[in-house]
Amino acid sequence: MLAPEDALVGLRAPGKRALLGNLAGRAAGRLGLPVEAILPPLLRREDLGSTGVGGGVALPHARLEAVRRPFGLLARLREPVDFDAVDDGPVDLVFLLLLPAGDEGGHLNALACVARRLRDPETAAALRGARDAAGLHARVTDRSAGKV
Repeated sequence: MLAPEDALVGLRAPGKRALLGNLAGRAAGRLGLPVEAILPPLLRREDLGSTGVGGGVALPHARLEAVRRPFGLLARLREPVDFDAVDDGPVDLVFLLLLPAGDEGGHLNALACVARRLRDPETAAALRGARDAAGLHARVTDRSAGKV
């Protein structure tokens, strides 16, 4: 679900919408899709309620017809951004998750797996301490702590 090249360190964004636009653009490039296929569904999901789950973590996600398998992007931001998170705190760890449409069971399972992993205080601290993108990827996919 998360390839090494899909871990990003030091990403900058002035706010939530710009961050989602940046991530949607990167995902579009990796998936060979137009950004217009990704960003509007992400924004619609955010309109339902923030995917900022607290503790500096956000899990923006959407189901898309054009996606055939789960796809993730993990970003550690250079500076935290306001994400309207449930705890009102800023976000510095963001896992964008795009899932195939019509796979609600798989969607919930993948989302729950990512949420458990990133909301774990030890994992979040390790991600914040990673020196580079390779370290970020290694820490989030550490098999001894559960795979993402």
